[in-house]
Amino acid sequence: MKKTTSAALLITAVVGPGVAMAASVSAPPRCRPQRQTLALDQAPVVQLAILLDTSNSMDGLIDQARTQLWAIVNQFSAARRHGRPARLQVALYEYGNNRLPAARGYLRRVLPFTTDLDRVSEELFALTTNGGDEYCGTVLQAALDQLAWSSSPADLKVIFIAGNEPFTQGPIDFRRVCQRAARAGIAVNTIHCGSRAEGETTGWAEGARLAYGSFSTIDQDQVAEHIEAPQDDEIRRLGVKLNETYIPYGASGRDGQKRQEAQDKNAQGSGAGSATSRAVTKANRLYSNAGWDLVDAVKEGGLDLGKMKADDLPESLRGLTKEKLQAEILARAQERERLQREINRRNVERQQHVAAERRKRGKGPAVETLDVAMTDALRQQAACREIELQ
Repeated sequence: MKKTTSAALLITAVVGPGVAMAASVSAPPRCRPQRQTLALDQAPVVQLAILLDTSNSMDGLIDQARTQLWAIVNQFSAARRHGRPARLQVALYEYGNNRLPAARGYLRRVLPFTTDLDRVSEELFALTTNGGDEYCGTVLQAALDQLAWSSSPADLKVIFIAGNEPFTQGPIDFRRVCQRAARAGIAVNTIHCGSRAEGETTGWAEGARLAYGSFSTIDQDQVAEHIEAPQDDEIRRLGVKLNETYIPYGASGRDGQKRQEAQDKNAQGSGAGSATSRAVTKANRLYSNAGWDLVDAVKEGGLDLGKMKADDLPESLRGLTKEKLQAEILARAQERERLQREINRRNVERQQHVAAERRKRGKGPAVETLDVAMTDALRQQAACREIELQ
């Protein structure tokens, strides 16, 4: 829980089309040798477990996770393997906080694997820091035991653990846990909030090496640079406009809609970059709310409108016949697709503008922040499963 100062270590990754960023500090993670032929013709699943140190001095790390979530997610918006789109699941843990039970190793599973990205954002904004003991081996073991990991060796399964105390702390040997993860085909990526030298001597580099992961260092208090572009205001406006195309239904409908609006506000309050990235996320396929939105539910084919009860619908739609309800859903879907196409068109223009601006300013690689470390490792590990990102 002590505060350390990061070494200025520059890395290279891509956070959006045409924008050169920083990369992992270590050599590219090795592809784990496979003992069987991978079923690479199936649609890939990407399982991403994020383990965050929430002890004292980690406020900057949590802020980076909150503000950069959407940029990280956007890496997978166009992810494909042999033309088949990838599905993204995200899980979240916190550890090292003495508000958490000591008997459980000062850790908490915040979320199991979920496709509900608004829930992930909501929980990140609910995290608070407090002094504690950071047991990396313990939280890694919990993630291995408690999460519903895919059994397919063709799926991409990764853990990111970030913190600043020695990786060796706690009653569970991190080496044994990392070797177990490697056997299960789960890459463990370690992100040390401090200098490279300290991360190498306190187990962070070794943990990544044992689990075919990437070792990186970041400055948890660094604020990622955002280059404003002429397209940003309109992208953000259209992102909020998308909310009008959602039709809440069922017991979770109202809560889902409120959560969506709340995460829009959280992104806006976190800075222009976060709000723009969130709008781009909402314009792409990974942002699906079939659990509470009729448009997504019908699109995914998991809902029979004939069995819908009037009470499950918003008051304004309760008097509609089935045919008129279908027509309303179709109209909302078409409007959503139009808005999404416009956001994505403007985002391509935006990325071109940012790339040109960086060249004009003579900008080098970006500073070392959480999204930069994660996107570089994810890009390289996805390649091990023949998954192409943007």
